[in-house]
Amino acid sequence: MSTYLTILGFNSAIPTVNSSPTAQFLEMEERAFLIDCGEGTQVQLRKTKARFSKINHIFISHLHGDHCFGLPGLIASFRLLGRETPLHVYGPKGIKEMMETIFKITETHKGFEVIYHELESKKSEKVFEDNRVEVYTIPLDHRIYCNGYLFREKPKERHLNMAEISKYSEIETCDYHNLKLGKDFILSDSYVLKNEILTTEPSKSVSYAFCSDTRYLESILPIIENVDVLYHESTFLHDLKEMADYTGHTTALEAARIARKANVGKLILGHFSNRYHDLNVFTDEAKEVFPNSFLPKALEPVKI
Repeated sequence: MSTYLTILGFNSAIPTVNSSPTAQFLEMEERAFLIDCGEGTQVQLRKTKARFSKINHIFISHLHGDHCFGLPGLIASFRLLGRETPLHVYGPKGIKEMMETIFKITETHKGFEVIYHELESKKSEKVFEDNRVEVYTIPLDHRIYCNGYLFREKPKERHLNMAEISKYSEIETCDYHNLKLGKDFILSDSYVLKNEILTTEPSKSVSYAFCSDTRYLESILPIIENVDVLYHESTFLHDLKEMADYTGHTTALEAARIARKANVGKLILGHFSNRYHDLNVFTDEAKEVFPNSFLPKALEPVKI
């Protein structure tokens, strides 16, 4: 099973004819996560032909409109599509009041349970976990309370070496689970079959970190260290660093410094100011520090 990231929107502030505000669709270990939900997110989801019913967990970084104004419409559409399963929404404290006020005033009856997980800690914390995936917050430094999110696959089970296993009649199907967990097998004569003979190495677990919006912040380095892919905002070029600091954002050069210091595999830049028309200037600046820097490609699934 592969992990795919589809960036639905990546520009800052307002939608344009050719781009949408921040939203991402992450498919990891057969789970579907929505990260941020700017205006027009559900239209972008339809363009990707993503199944709305697969989304059970939505992670909102902060309550600025370009990251959450698409959420009421998306939830209303879930109702119209006949959703019955609960929906988990993770976001800053206040997101429940905001959403429930909209639904009350507009008399929108959801028809299914929305479970809000309101966040206010300034330290990284685990906010989601099941048997395959875990998600941590990445505390950021923006004008209002803001978190990024780290998505990490748990260590995977080893692969069965059926050619070798078939040589031993004592090994039954019910033993496969323990073998996948790395346990040895003891034959009836007490001979120990080492696990590395009966299995092969597990597939690599992958990780993805989403960081938007924030000033340059080295305190996130231990959290995102060695992730396979990092998405980091780069609203401005470095000649506007003073403006970036003032507005609570990062420059492309600073995003690249974070990627290099965290030893990430790949950096995807995003959240560009609408003052820039040629986005290649962002990778030109970032690659001076971190060569494996890329622009986002809207609606194009990228394997992590």
